[in-house]
Amino acid sequence: MPTKILLLEDDTLFNETLEDFLEEEGFEIDTVLDPYSALEYTFERKYDLYLFDVNLPYESGFDLLQKLRQSGDMTPTIFLTSRDDKASLHEGFGAGADDYMKKPIDLEELLLRIHALLRRQIRQEYITFGRYSLDLMSKTLFCDGAPMELTNKAVELLVLLLEGKGEVVPLELIKERLWASGQSASEGALRVYVTQLKRYFPDAISNIRGVGYRFDEKAVS
Repeated sequence: MPTKILLLEDDTLFNETLEDFLEEEGFEIDTVLDPYSALEYTFERKYDLYLFDVNLPYESGFDLLQKLRQSGDMTPTIFLTSRDDKASLHEGFGAGADDYMKKPIDLEELLLRIHALLRRQIRQEYITFGRYSLDLMSKTLFCDGAPMELTNKAVELLVLLLEGKGEVVPLELIKERLWASGQSASEGALRVYVTQLKRYFPDAISNIRGVGYRFDEKAVS
């Protein structure tokens, strides 16, 4: 079954270019030009990926994604935007984006990012590994059915590390995902969250100094 993508881009020519390219790569594409139409499509169909422009008529792509996330829609999302300022980058990830590409878009890079995102995404309600299970809705970690003491931010970090599938998760991505737009990312707070996780997974988390963190499920006892 082909991967289903919803493309929201108000530039008609670019919309058609992306549609043609992605269809040639084997994806099933629905295209819309405004966020209201996109919202209707999300009610009618289930997608594997959203590609959203940011500067749109009526409301921004950020606003649309926030509505979807608040409704419980966790479909992986990549923003495609001409904005290149740091504040917009933080706002995009704060809205719930999984990736962010600046225009002009390199189509081959977009394809690589799509495949990488679809490989690493974890979108079920529960994640189970070893003796542990993670309830994504309540942000609660359980060991043999008993709840563990973790802050919401520590759980969010754990989800991000699990999504990494054993690869290093860059510090910049961690900061963008854990701190919403307008918030200042804290190295000290991040170390606190890592320490909380290491109480339960002392051998599973590796700090690649200056680069990021890696989680090895095989080391979970």
